[in-house]
Amino acid sequence: MIHIITDSTSDITQAQAEREDLIVVPLHNLFGEEEYLDGVTISTEEFYQRLSTTEELPTTSQPSPEEFYTHFNRCKEEGSSAIVITISSKLSGTFQSASIAKDMCEYDEIYLVDSNTATLGLNCLVQYAKILRERGLSAKEIVEELEENKHKIRVFALVDTLKYLKKGGRLSASAALAGTLLQIKPIIEVKDGVVEVAAKSRGLQGAYKKVIELVEEVNGIDMEFPYNIGYTGDASSIQNFETYTREYLKKQDIVKIAIGSTIGVHAGPGACGIAFFRR
Repeated sequence: MIHIITDSTSDITQAQAEREDLIVVPLHNLFGEEEYLDGVTISTEEFYQRLSTTEELPTTSQPSPEEFYTHFNRCKEEGSSAIVITISSKLSGTFQSASIAKDMCEYDEIYLVDSNTATLGLNCLVQYAKILRERGLSAKEIVEELEENKHKIRVFALVDTLKYLKKGGRLSASAALAGTLLQIKPIIEVKDGVVEVAAKSRGLQGAYKKVIELVEEVNGIDMEFPYNIGYTGDASSIQNFETYTREYLKKQDIVKIAIGSTIGVHAGPGACGIAFFRR
């Protein structure tokens, strides 16, 4: 048996994980002195409710090695394999925690993959691993495919408000004020394992168009691989972007995902984005 293990920054809910035979190890969300397990003791909806009312931005911390070790040791006892796909090691210490847990477990059938991405992109890589498992590939073969293709994943997300980029120190107060007055919508991306501002556009329609232009600039979407769109906060915020994306992709059914705290803490509610493997 092959177990696919990921962390909660993949935005895979615990209910979805149970349905799809996945294991999700939660990160920890910290609102001041209050600590929550991402997706377990605080839902994505509750996270954004808290985010909208807090003065200081919440922080996240990686799972402990012991939290991974519990799952690894169970695999060892079963004699099964585990493929562990984590958020970029440049964004979190989660991969390091998994590495320590593997050393603690002393079991060769645990394979670690640093996704070099996050949120919607990590979700794509996990879904690809699931497809490969269904095709009957061995754990080693799946990991080889993931390592070969993970660099093709791109994530672009447009931000509706500059408030949280300012709060997080990624934008000065004067730039945030000017951007708000001019209706500037930054587009952020996860590139080479880190979050960066990819472009800026005026107004939502301009931002939707710019996202598609960025997709084309990296050679478009390889439709043979998983892809998805996502939103932060209220699901209604993605309706127009979904329509725009459906027209571009000429697809009616697109996987929609609620983006959690990893990107959400920087983007705030009202953001939407797309993740895919580039051609």
